[in-house]
Amino acid sequence: MVQSLLSLLGLSYSFLKFEDAFPYYNPPDTVRCAIAEELAQISGVDKSSISTGLAFANTLDKGDLMLAVPRLRIKRKKPQELVEERAAKFPSSRLLAQPVAFNINLAFRYNPSSAAALVLPKIFELGSEYGFNPLRGVRKIADPSAGRKKVIVEFSSPKIAKEFHGNGWGVVRMNYLGDWGRHYGLLAIGWKRYGNGERFRENPIGHLYDVYVKNSADFKLEEEADKAAKKAGADQSELQKLENQGLYREAKAYFKSMEEGDEEALALWRQFRELSIERYKQSYAISTSISRITAGNPREAYLSDTMEQRPSTSKKHGDEKLVLAILRNRNGTFNYLLRDLGAAIQREQTYHFDKMIYVLMREQNVHLRRPFKILELMGGKYADMAKNMQHVTFGEGMSTRKGAVKFLGDVLADVSDAMHDIMRRNETKYSHISDPEKVADTLGIAAMMVQDVFGKRINNYPFQLERMTSFEGDTRPYLQYAHARELMGVDYSLLQEKLAVDLVRLMALYPDIVTQTLRTLEPCTILTYLFRLTHQLSSAYDVVKVVGAQGGRPVTVARAALYAAAQRVLSNRMKLLGLSPVERFVT
Repeated sequence: MVQSLLSLLGLSYSFLKFEDAFPYYNPPDTVRCAIAEELAQISGVDKSSISTGLAFANTLDKGDLMLAVPRLRIKRKKPQELVEERAAKFPSSRLLAQPVAFNINLAFRYNPSSAAALVLPKIFELGSEYGFNPLRGVRKIADPSAGRKKVIVEFSSPKIAKEFHGNGWGVVRMNYLGDWGRHYGLLAIGWKRYGNGERFRENPIGHLYDVYVKNSADFKLEEEADKAAKKAGADQSELQKLENQGLYREAKAYFKSMEEGDEEALALWRQFRELSIERYKQSYAISTSISRITAGNPREAYLSDTMEQRPSTSKKHGDEKLVLAILRNRNGTFNYLLRDLGAAIQREQTYHFDKMIYVLMREQNVHLRRPFKILELMGGKYADMAKNMQHVTFGEGMSTRKGAVKFLGDVLADVSDAMHDIMRRNETKYSHISDPEKVADTLGIAAMMVQDVFGKRINNYPFQLERMTSFEGDTRPYLQYAHARELMGVDYSLLQEKLAVDLVRLMALYPDIVTQTLRTLEPCTILTYLFRLTHQLSSAYDVVKVVGAQGGRPVTVARAALYAAAQRVLSNRMKLLGLSPVERFVT
């Protein structure tokens, strides 16, 4: 299809021969290859080097594709001189306008007369798959039987796995519960003091949290006494005595009994785990974040057999921040570091992953660097595993102004109720919605998710119900509003108008945006693009319309096709972020 299109445009390029070019899935790759073909003849530089060096421009006023001329590595001339020289020699065509010099970059722009013909048919052909490239996820493009790459994403955070899934990777999503260890021993001891079976059945997560908070307050007194003793210069025997009494001793003893198979202790653990997992599944089903929740399994998590086969050793590796890694506690119980190592090895044996990503708070950075480093030092297949493991950090996420804990279910209920109240303000439109509660839930969930991915992962942000439910600015309700207007066919622009051409240019950019997101693992890149797209749509609403367009049916159909493509890109990319588009909107 791409070859046929270029033929109609009077062009002929051997674009399919470039290693990292996928014109079938990505219209800009067609243009990249055309540029590389022409520029290689002018400069004598390898075509592939030119093609891979063409990056999308950050803003439309700069162009569509940019090439940093120093990448061409042409000696004996200043970059600025080279840019001007290459711009003058590069011919315009029906596919590309004449390039311009932009600092040390060559800026290329689609020819307005052919941009829509290049992009829109591809959007309609690929439909919901536009923007994705399944070939990036295969192990060998020339040999499909080699299978797909596999990535494990352990997370309870905004979407990251979908970018891999859409680009051909086999994705295993999991949320690993921290339900095993000394801190669980503290919870179990607290249950004996403050637990209430009826309250637990009504609200497992909330009641366990209350128990943990109360018991932690008691334990804090012991911690303060321990710190005071250390500050006073107490010797090791006195410190050991403090450690072997009170709640700390009880928690250690309880956890040790679990590892030794005490049935009463394990029965309580199973009860907590099963009810908690069920409640988590309900919350995650609402927010569509996680598809698999796995509980801590001591049998799978131990590395004892592997470690017993290796002699005790101490090895310096140059990273002073990691300090000494303790794998087993003094009382013989295993700690989280050893369990994380064992879980990683077990996952490799089960899934044979090509990549494993831990989406965890930035405070866990040092903790995760330890198992990565240990696997590296173990050498062989373990060192290979370490190379394929990555920690994707994020900040503390959402917090209330007062710093209080806000549970997911409570947040979802709050934003849904607030959205429903806003919808009721227009009774006429409200009466035409068949299931207003469902729409309010959809908008509320999406509002929270957009706020969560609006900034970079590392940033924290406050819980702001007013912003979440706003229909102005860069918010989820604004996205829903723009999407619904497209489906209702209210405002359209002519393909010959600058606004229409710029909209096409933005839609052409989308596959590159997905590729960049896959590389950086920053979901906000997708969201920023979506808002650029909706703002471009809004700019066209009051300029030209489909209804009553001059030029007859051909113009009407062309404009309708443009906006149908825009609606497709907007709708499917919202789904990429886990947002459910609505087709009728009240505001």
